[in-house]
Amino acid sequence: MFVPNFYREPDASWTVDLVRDNPLALAVSNGCPEDGPFATHLPVIFDPARYGDLPGELPGELPGATLLGHMNRANPHWPALQTGGILLLTFTGPHSYVSPTAYGTTPAAPTWNFTAVHARGVVEKIDSTEETLDVVKATVRAYEGEFGDGWDMTESLGYFRKIVPAVGAFRLTVTRAEGMFKLSQEQPAEVRERVRESFEQSACRYKRETAGLMSRLP
Repeated sequence: MFVPNFYREPDASWTVDLVRDNPLALAVSNGCPEDGPFATHLPVIFDPARYGDLPGELPGELPGATLLGHMNRANPHWPALQTGGILLLTFTGPHSYVSPTAYGTTPAAPTWNFTAVHARGVVEKIDSTEETLDVVKATVRAYEGEFGDGWDMTESLGYFRKIVPAVGAFRLTVTRAEGMFKLSQEQPAEVRERVRESFEQSACRYKRETAGLMSRLP
């Protein structure tokens, strides 16, 4: 990912926060020449064996972190994924179109403010049924805690066991991560503030979330 210097994350924790808050990743890996690369949308969590169940202590940066993910074993991407191979996970955070009407200056050009993280790492495929079930349960705990209503999975564990043979789980050790936080940093401070205020007052949730990140900029 090409990241101009002024769009780099102000602090390494920004990339960790974006992954935690936007855990639906696009997993990309090389395929055979005739088919091209594989790309699969899948849920990803920080490995609770290292960091505890979310919310908990997360790493201060992504390189060296351990992530867990899973996909359908019927997906052609699964057999193409090999232990020791490289996988790229891309995460998209708050984003929104920026209309020149927010700038209060002319001439001007529209653009798109967006946030994204690319995490590259080494794959370890999980073969054990019990370990795969643990990944599914950990994912439920993480997402119910962050996004759900505290659903108790106890009565559904028997159902989980029936479907888990169709689940392919993996562990990813992050070797490199890049974050891009394009939040009008190229604009003069007064213009950037007008963009932030227009986003903050919008009925659009994406704009308000983007405004929240703009407020955190140094």
